[in-house]
Amino acid sequence: MEQEFFEIDGKNAWAEVFQQIRSESLSYNFTYKDARKAENKNLNRYRDVNPYDHSRVRLSKGDKDYINASHVEVPAARRAYILTQGPLPITTGHFWLMIWEQKSKAVLMLNRVIEKNTVKCHQYWPLGSKHDGEDEMLLTDVNLKVGFLGEKEASYYTVRELLLTDLESKESRVVLHFHYTTWPDFGVPESPSAFFNFLMAVRESGALNQDVGPAVVHCSAGIGRSGTFCLVDSCLVLIEESGCTETIKVRDILLAMRKYRMGLIQTPDQLRFSYLAIIEGAKQILAGQQSSKKVPCTHHSEIQDGKIIKKQVNNIDVRGSGSKNAEVECDGRQLLIEKDDSETEPPPLPPRTTKPLTDISDQRLIPEDRKVFTVTDTLKTVYSDSPTSGLVGEKWNDINVIGEDISINNKDSSLLLENNVDGELRKRNCKEYTDKTAVTIHKKRQDSETWRPHSLLLKQISVGLVVLFGTGVLMYRYYVRG
Repeated sequence: MEQEFFEIDGKNAWAEVFQQIRSESLSYNFTYKDARKAENKNLNRYRDVNPYDHSRVRLSKGDKDYINASHVEVPAARRAYILTQGPLPITTGHFWLMIWEQKSKAVLMLNRVIEKNTVKCHQYWPLGSKHDGEDEMLLTDVNLKVGFLGEKEASYYTVRELLLTDLESKESRVVLHFHYTTWPDFGVPESPSAFFNFLMAVRESGALNQDVGPAVVHCSAGIGRSGTFCLVDSCLVLIEESGCTETIKVRDILLAMRKYRMGLIQTPDQLRFSYLAIIEGAKQILAGQQSSKKVPCTHHSEIQDGKIIKKQVNNIDVRGSGSKNAEVECDGRQLLIEKDDSETEPPPLPPRTTKPLTDISDQRLIPEDRKVFTVTDTLKTVYSDSPTSGLVGEKWNDINVIGEDISINNKDSSLLLENNVDGELRKRNCKEYTDKTAVTIHKKRQDSETWRPHSLLLKQISVGLVVLFGTGVLMYRYYVRG
């Protein structure tokens, strides 16, 4: 899946991929006649977003059974959701009646009430006296009451507890309201990590479990942001169960989900973000699985003295970290799986080699996080001005050699070069050569210092002779030829 993401991203082909998904899903031959009925048209927030007849949610009470909401299922992930539009003032009662009848534990709201100065959703829950609002909301058309119990705010979402009461039976249920407040319309969340944290908070509440009714997920139209959430959650469930990402086909899963509700995921950016969120979530989930010592199982072979004699659980090899046995949680009990000694220890590492690193066959032994280069070109030496200071530095190919390592600064990065065995030998030979050279230069400079006074005296005698010679010539011209 990651490879698919990078291929699409490298070609900047998200618009093309999104259009392919859209074109294929437009070929679905599903009807939405109920949504187009005259008595139901005013119950739809958008004219072009309608629930299919075969998957729409049907209300049991009241004079209408219609609501713009769809059952969306991903059987492979054992996930079931209800995706719906943001309630209108005239559909708020229908919205809460659906939650009551479907026995949903949570509502996931992925939009704000007002976005870009436009009302995207009716205020369908009581704000509470904390926000200068009412603590209760009566829905007389469906004979329900919604009460505000409390809320907890995070940096980018809020979790509320609401009490839903049937006024006829006096039965009440607590409904969790997860409100993602920083996801823009037709846009994507701030980061995949922030979205993943929100998703995990929803999961930890038990709202997505199979033993409760389907979670109600909505944005404004109930297809873009809502579809993104359900696609990411379902794909992560499949990755968690399979233990890998290679078998996950995101486009196929999205196309299957679009058979339940039209238009899920509205933009190429939302499709790209879905991939990013799945990749980010998969890394965290798989890392948690690798660090866990317990291996989940749903079946076991024969038990002898409280031990399962089995080398595999759910077709997964059980391997410990140097131990012979591994704990297994099976049927609510902690049992022990025995393993062969031959499977306990990993294979030994290859022996160290003394070959030079220029041999390609040995480069696999070099740690991946360190790029190693070998330099075999001409050695240059650098001296200071003082003859007693000796060797200051060495250069290979104009690269300064410092200590045990060679430091290179290039345009993009700083790489670490290590000397191999041959390099050390060359260094010692060069050191001996440069030491001898330094002594020779020092001796020459001492000789030049010794001859410096004599050269000064010779210069003075030469100047005197030139002056006497010039004076004699002038006197000759004046007296003899005068």
